[in-house]
Amino acid sequence: MFMEHWKRRQMRLNYIWDLTSFEDAEGKQKSQPRAEYEFHVMKKSLKKEQSPKAGNVKLTCTDRMPAYMTIIVTMVFLICVTLAVVFGVVLYRVSIMTALHMSSIPTIRTNIRATVKTTAAIINLIIIIIMDEVYGAVARWLTIMEVPKTDKSFEERLIFKTFILKFANAFTPIVYLAFFRGRIIGRPGKYIYVMGSYRMEECAHAGCLMELCIQLCITMLGKQLIQNNLFEIGIPKLKKMLRQRKMDKKHQEELNKTLHRHEKDHFLGPFVGLNPEYMEMIIQFGMVTLFVASFPLAPLFALLNNVIEIRLDAKKFVTELRRPIAVRAKDIGIWYTLLRGLSKVAVIVNAFVISFTSDFIPRLVYQYMYSPDGTLHGFVNHTLSYFNVSHFQPGTEPLQPMHLGYKVEVCRYKDYRDPPWSNTPYEFSREFWAILAARLAFVIVFQNVVMLMSDFVDWLIPDIPKDISVQIHKERNLVVELFMKAERGKKYRNTISDPSPQQLRSRPSSQA
Repeated sequence: MFMEHWKRRQMRLNYIWDLTSFEDAEGKQKSQPRAEYEFHVMKKSLKKEQSPKAGNVKLTCTDRMPAYMTIIVTMVFLICVTLAVVFGVVLYRVSIMTALHMSSIPTIRTNIRATVKTTAAIINLIIIIIMDEVYGAVARWLTIMEVPKTDKSFEERLIFKTFILKFANAFTPIVYLAFFRGRIIGRPGKYIYVMGSYRMEECAHAGCLMELCIQLCITMLGKQLIQNNLFEIGIPKLKKMLRQRKMDKKHQEELNKTLHRHEKDHFLGPFVGLNPEYMEMIIQFGMVTLFVASFPLAPLFALLNNVIEIRLDAKKFVTELRRPIAVRAKDIGIWYTLLRGLSKVAVIVNAFVISFTSDFIPRLVYQYMYSPDGTLHGFVNHTLSYFNVSHFQPGTEPLQPMHLGYKVEVCRYKDYRDPPWSNTPYEFSREFWAILAARLAFVIVFQNVVMLMSDFVDWLIPDIPKDISVQIHKERNLVVELFMKAERGKKYRNTISDPSPQQLRSRPSSQA
């Protein structure tokens, strides 16, 4: 719905600003070769002893192959760095939770999960903010190395690389919490350990949705308040103060008296373009749509942030930055393609969140397949499997086996596995495979139903509003009429100025 209404809004703005038949004036300018590209072409032509004006010398894929390989290796390395950072935060959570469990202070031991969740989310936020700046600089360096031919190609490739890196940076911790945490832990008697002695972290008894919600809340609010708002206003103000400090007060007073307003504005910060503003909105759109099933308040927070940011951006553009040069454009370019792609991916991600992260499907399967009375009574007991405590690995047994006053022989844990007395002890049970099949079926059905509804809405809602379509049709008819009148007037003037000799035919007179 958002994309359809945006297309209609965009068409209305095109009509209001007289851009319906506008051929991008900057497009022709952007289609001209860049100076860097011509420089590399000239170097290549000098090596071949040809004139660069011959028109047959250009940079081929073979010439760009070293740059392409560098780009691929660098981007893969940076994504691996992001994964390593997520793994480091996982180790932090595991080690801190172990240390807090060993604490002798009761108040610390009662708030272990809340403390670890919050601090880990804050650490993730700080790393995301720092790496965003690094990835932006690296993406520009890689694009310059690629030597695109035109300014338009340069801008699109820069946007794409920046989006890939920043998207991976912002959403990798969230994807881990949503789909991987608690699924690679093993089972009692056969746990999975990292770094030799640390067990992989598990979800809480209610699942990982709460931790996912906390991570989304802190990341979204932190990026919007700190990176998008405080940095946008604070950094230009700080640069302005540093420039003023470098100038002597007397010299500054003399300049204020002698310089005109437009000359004073030259001392403001340079305008770097709208790409950072668009990137903020794209990441925010991803936060709102990709995991809205686990964080329903995300749209509200995004709306409040945008209301505040409109005024902050207005103040920044008017008082802190130089006046930007106005450029006419029919649409938002590659950003619309990224929005469309995110909206498609959001359907799949939300389907997996509902199916695999929440207990929605296991509850339905239990209610309609295993419940004796068709209710959820006994659902928790159904999700627990049996484990014989004598099967613990050496060194992992409970420290106090008699803490309940009697010897425990069998305990329960959350999983769908066969009991130890079955023919296949601790293997996945039939219930596990039934729930897995139901989850996959839900993902397929949900995705196809939502995609069909999206296509139906796309077909139902016209891209051009009806009143705008009527006005455009009237204007085109008027242009055709004026053109026809002009052609008829032209023919009439040509006939008067250059008459052609005609043979006059006399009609025979009738005789009485």
